[in-house]
Amino acid sequence: MITVTETITIADPLKALSGEGVSIWLDDLSRGRIASGNLAELIDTRHVVGVTTNPSIFQAAIGSGEGYGEQLADLAARRVTVDEAVRMMTTADVRAAADILRPVYDGTGGRDGRVSIEVDPRLAHDTRATIAEAKQLFWLVDRPNVMIKIPATRAGLPAITEAIGLGISVNVTLIFSLERYREVMDAYLAGLEKAQAAGLDLATIHSVASFFVSRVDSEIDKRLVKVGTDEALALKGRAALANARLAYEAYEEVFGGARWNALGGAHANRQRPLWASTGVKDPAYKDTLYVDELVAPGTVNTMPEGTLNATADHGEIRGDTVSGGYAQARADLAAVENQGISYDEVVRQLEDEGVAKFEAAWGELLDAVAVSLSSKGVDGE
Repeated sequence: MITVTETITIADPLKALSGEGVSIWLDDLSRGRIASGNLAELIDTRHVVGVTTNPSIFQAAIGSGEGYGEQLADLAARRVTVDEAVRMMTTADVRAAADILRPVYDGTGGRDGRVSIEVDPRLAHDTRATIAEAKQLFWLVDRPNVMIKIPATRAGLPAITEAIGLGISVNVTLIFSLERYREVMDAYLAGLEKAQAAGLDLATIHSVASFFVSRVDSEIDKRLVKVGTDEALALKGRAALANARLAYEAYEEVFGGARWNALGGAHANRQRPLWASTGVKDPAYKDTLYVDELVAPGTVNTMPEGTLNATADHGEIRGDTVSGGYAQARADLAAVENQGISYDEVVRQLEDEGVAKFEAAWGELLDAVAVSLSSKGVDGE
């Protein structure tokens, strides 16, 4: 006999996922997606309630040139710098997406309906510049449902506190390690305390912490293959889920403690864990692995469109797949360490590579826009 719950899961896995308390965000944005009505359609048919962007996404969208010709011509006529042109185009897209998602934002009291835009990745190790950039982006987009993405680098932590203290909602990105995740949560709480001292309404401030998933498996699996033993190979595909589940355990601990309770009593919002990098990189794994196995209440899963469609088609949503798995998660990470693979070394490398990849993508975007401005008959430099 098929129960009602099972029927819903089979018929509409994304609806079932939402029903488990997971907010579904799309990890992609382009002017074509906005203008064609595709984003609005995904909100209506795929239960999408938010959008995340990053330098790589904008490089792919704007680098193609599709839909940006008229604005590029205007920017060239104004003789703007390449940096200004890029910011005008990216913030225009985020503003338009925020307007499309505004009903979701209003309907959820600001919890969802969010669109994230990242500070210039070249500033990832400069606290003061990151703060200035966050303030500028918040002003440029000029929508209450924007989230400013700040990387969880050492320099990014005080910038997170400062931005939250100013009442700016923040998406903390590029989190790989459990230690850094705890520092991110601490930075958020410190920001709320600062905002409270300034007399701001804490209920209007929201934040998510983007904990990266698939890249952890990609790096650790590569090292396990190099070890090559049966014992090592049996651990493939387990580290990323273990890492994310222990992050959720840390989230439950911090947002169940006395420091949080004082802020929660002042109507502050929890900083939700957001599962990022959820597209499966290894074709040997099920393409919905990092969705099916990371279902927990009060989380966000931001998916590339391929993963979103795969989940809609054959996702297996079977309730909470995170809580209660902490002992096994610890055992899995310990087993990886026992193979001579340093967890600390891996997560440090992934953070460095993450910043470098976004910086490279941003550089490619700047180069593409420079060429486009020049082709309009004006030197954009």
